[in-house]
Amino acid sequence: MPPVPASTASGVRASRLHAVKPAGFLFPETSIEPDPENRAGDAARVSVGPGGSFPASPDCPPMASAESCLPHAHDGRSRKAPAQLVGIARLAASSPPAESRRKSVERPEYFALPVRSILNRCESERVPFAWTINPYRGCEFGCHYCYARYTHEYMELDGSEFERKIFVKENAGPLLARDLMQKYSFQPRTSGAEEPAHIAIGTATDPYQPAETEFGVTRACLEELAEREGLSISITTKSNLIVRDLELLKRIAARSRLYLNLTVTTMRPRLTRLLEPRAPQPDLRLEAVKRLRGAGLATGVFAMPLLPGITDGEEDLQNVAAAASKAGAQWFAAGVLFLMPSSKKQFLPFVREKFPRLARQYEEWYAREAYAPEAYRRKISERVLKLRQKYNFRSRPWEEPRRNVPCAQLSLAWRVEGGSSAAAPARSCAAG
Repeated sequence: MPPVPASTASGVRASRLHAVKPAGFLFPETSIEPDPENRAGDAARVSVGPGGSFPASPDCPPMASAESCLPHAHDGRSRKAPAQLVGIARLAASSPPAESRRKSVERPEYFALPVRSILNRCESERVPFAWTINPYRGCEFGCHYCYARYTHEYMELDGSEFERKIFVKENAGPLLARDLMQKYSFQPRTSGAEEPAHIAIGTATDPYQPAETEFGVTRACLEELAEREGLSISITTKSNLIVRDLELLKRIAARSRLYLNLTVTTMRPRLTRLLEPRAPQPDLRLEAVKRLRGAGLATGVFAMPLLPGITDGEEDLQNVAAAASKAGAQWFAAGVLFLMPSSKKQFLPFVREKFPRLARQYEEWYAREAYAPEAYRRKISERVLKLRQKYNFRSRPWEEPRRNVPCAQLSLAWRVEGGSSAAAPARSCAAG
């Protein structure tokens, strides 16, 4: 779930993250050259699965840390002795295989993860939500740029295992019901109280990846949420599988605020297959947007992450925005690639192989920080703003809610301010 470019609620000033100084030249202002579609070969023709990924805490995007540099053995596990494992790493190491109906040798390994909680508090000031739900750990879609690979390192697994070892959280429904009663503070909308803290589903893994068709963890969570009122919820996915739960989503929206985000990084099918090997094609995602909007559900499109020199060209962005508008999307947001060490280890070799002319500049830009230079991000921010104006998109997934008490609350207003990913120091006064 590239990391999420965040903004603040009205009246709250955002702090700007420091970026490395711009390199001597920017990436090409077009996505036509270099173009991997003519030489992607068999890598561009992997079969499409039924799901899609947002990249994805464990559930909150952290700052890069030394933990991402742990040594790992050849099987993907850390060289740390099993007796030394603690917390989620110990649970993962003891997780039994989860039975799957899929027989393909290319399918990932599934494991049943006995977690203690489903609703997780997010303390990061870089994101505009207070709580997260990630029904799975790992994501089969295998997007080469995925920032959430670091989450496997908490389990003493290498980031390369993110799409090959999928952990299915057990007992999700009852655990979420307990969490909502004990951990989450909210009021029904009829009470006149302040707005509830926001719950973001799919910040570190796609909730509608192929595993969902077998294990149904996401649906179990949604069924619990449908029993409550007065919540604030968003779901982010690359998958058209979300329309399976159309009636359930309508039930939730009738009682709570619900915002649905479909991620579309490019409209070019072969480039999509190269960058996001097992995610649904863009036309399927946009058809899902159309169906969700047809059902009266608040839905928008995320064009993130934008990959410098690959998917950031004016023509590429124009095509995504036009398709989103045609499908009825209400908002359109975009953010530039964010590379943590675990993701950099996977993505930079991919760039060297498929986009060799861009390799040197990627390495220069992301050598010291996870962000691209500020000047480049500002240029992209201006480009996206023009598209919002052209197609009359809202820049935010929802309007600022009216408050009855003075309160600086984070909103899910995902935009890039001044070209930088803005972060809000304020926390919701409705948070439990």
